[in-house]
Order: sequence, then structure tokens, then C-alpha cells
Amino acid sequence: MTDPNPHPRTGPRDPHDPRGPHTLVVRLDSVGDVLLAGPAVRMAAAGSRRVTLLAGPLGEGAARLLPGVDEVLTFDAPWVGREPAAVDRAETAALIEALARRRFDRALVLTSYHQSPLPMALLLKLAGVAWVGADSEDYPGSLLELRHRRAAGRHEAEAAMDLAAAAGFALPDGDHGGPAIHPPPDTGPLTGTDPYVVVHPGASAPARAWSRERAARAVAALAGAGHRVVVTGGASEKELTAAVAGEHALDLGGRTGLHELAGVLAGARAAVVGNTGPSHLAAAVGTPVVCLFSPVVPAERWAPFGVPHVLLGDQSAPCAGTRDVRCPVPGHPCLDAVADDEVLTALDRLPPASPADRTTTDRTTTDRTALEAPA
Repeated sequence: MTDPNPHPRTGPRDPHDPRGPHTLVVRLDSVGDVLLAGPAVRMAAAGSRRVTLLAGPLGEGAARLLPGVDEVLTFDAPWVGREPAAVDRAETAALIEALARRRFDRALVLTSYHQSPLPMALLLKLAGVAWVGADSEDYPGSLLELRHRRAAGRHEAEAAMDLAAAAGFALPDGDHGGPAIHPPPDTGPLTGTDPYVVVHPGASAPARAWSRERAARAVAALAGAGHRVVVTGGASEKELTAAVAGEHALDLGGRTGLHELAGVLAGARAAVVGNTGPSHLAAAVGTPVVCLFSPVVPAERWAPFGVPHVLLGDQSAPCAGTRDVRCPVPGHPCLDAVADDEVLTALDRLPPASPADRTTTDRTTTDRTALEAPA
């Protein structure tokens, strides 16, 4: 792997150097998690000469969309995700070597409220990172220079910004502090130019979305109320989107990557979507969200951030707080019981889309090197 730093250093940097530190930000989980880390990343970028983001394979695509990121590295951490990778000594050694070559001055390890930063902090110390900050309820020993305590009930985006602020970073002047991405492509040739509403029926955790049948009925109701509907989904969701779109909507299932999906969302009047990555992607492009929010995770921490939104779903359902991937209650009542008129009323309550300022920094992603084993 080629070291992207053209001026390798022979010793530790002075953190007060006016050029700023080379900062590593770590966020190892999914698309939505990485997008919500975006404001904290911009804070780090405003006070650093260079920012590298270490992401997991599920969040890598989102990491490449964030303003303020100069380089993206990937690592499939064995302590993250529903199907975590096996512990692999060679891959872990390759990560430590890649991090050591970059000689980071400081690192921020961003985690969700229920995760521990300490496995990553240990690897960072083995890579020679002298200053590491993270939220940690567990005693960190010598692994953290900044052991920050997350405020109770804090939204994930705000908690990440709190940590960045405790590390001495601040948002640049004029930054709105909400999620943002690099400007998406024009997707008019895909969607057409007439106004539309996006319905995104899928989610990596089925508990966080409508059932297929319920989503199809909602699309029919939206179309019947005069809305032009565009149904979106990934390559593995084409059967789902076709069934949900039926004869009532434009089916774009499997026809958009993440950045193209952002373009489709940016052009929408609103997005109707579960508590999943595309809800945060919609927020990042300034599109209002009708969020079908299953209470398996708390809305106060994971609702769409920085954009007008309406939450639908029974937040006191028996599944509340379980973090279940699949609904543990027969019939999925917390979401499937949401009536069509509730969806239509929610859309009426939302203001027109107001595209977010997605150019909050002049920095661009110039080196997107994936982690490789040392030669």
C-alpha cells in the first residue's frame, strides 16, 4: 500500500501545530451510522490537516460520500454487526500496520450507545496512536486519553458531536450541523421530472420496515390520493420492490447505487421509509421523512436528524427496546397497524423539501484506499 502522506514524519507531532493533526475517525457499522457521524467528521476536519475514516464494509459506501473525509479505510471488525467476521490474525495485523504507517496524531472512536470502543482502542494503541478519545462506560485503563461520558438519551449524531467537541473540535462557521453528503448526481432520467414521493420498503432488519403486503397497500393508497410514487431498493430487493410498486408506482429496485439513491431522494417531495439507512440518507439531502419507526431501538437516538420528519408506529409496543432484527410480535403490529390515512396526513404535515447545504467544506475525498495486507 502506498502511504498517501507526502511528508512522512519521524516522530510525534505537536498537537498545537497550526497545520492541525492527522485525525482518524472510526465508525465501523452501517450506512445510517456513518451518515449520522458526518457532522462530527466535519468538526474533526475543520481542526485537522487530514482526516481518515475507518469504516466497516457495510458503511464504506456512506463514508465515501461524507464531506471532510480525505481517505477511507475498511476493516470488518469481529465485534460489530449481526453476522460478525471471525477473528483473523493476519487481517488484524494488516490493519495495525496500515494504521501505523499513517502516523495518526489522534483518533476518535465513534460507537452507538450499546457498543464498546475498547477493542478498537487497543488496536489503535498497538498501531502507535498516542491519543485516542471515545465514549466509554467501561474502565479503559491506558487505552483512552479522553474517556467521555455520553449524555443520557442523546441522539447518535449529537453524541458523536459531543465527543468531537470534548476533543477540542468545532463545526466550521456556517456549518448547519446536520447530516450532509457530497452533491448527488442528477437522477431525473431515472425518475422523470414530475413531483414524486419515494417509498423505500426494505430494511436490513425486517422489524424496522413494513411487511411487503402492507407496503404495497400503502403505495396503492398514495397513488390513489394523487401522489406519483417511486419505489426504491437495493439489488437484492428487486423482488420486494416489484411487488410493492405493482401497477401503481415506478419501480427503481436494483437500479441505484448509494449515491444515485441519494439523487432520487434529493428530488423527492418526501420519503416514506423505515428506520434504516435511507431515512438518514434522505435527511442528508434535505428531504423530509415519514419514518415508520419500530421501537426496537429508541427514536430519541435514531430518528431522522436535522430534517422535518414525522414518526409513525406504536412506540410503546411490546418489542420496544429489544433491538430485535425480526419482529417478535405476531402480525408486526407496531408498523403494519399504521393506517393509510395516517401516512397521507403525515405527508400533508411535512413542509416542502429544502435541499441541505451539502458543500459545508472545500475538502474532497482524494484517496479512498481500501485496507490491504502488507506486501
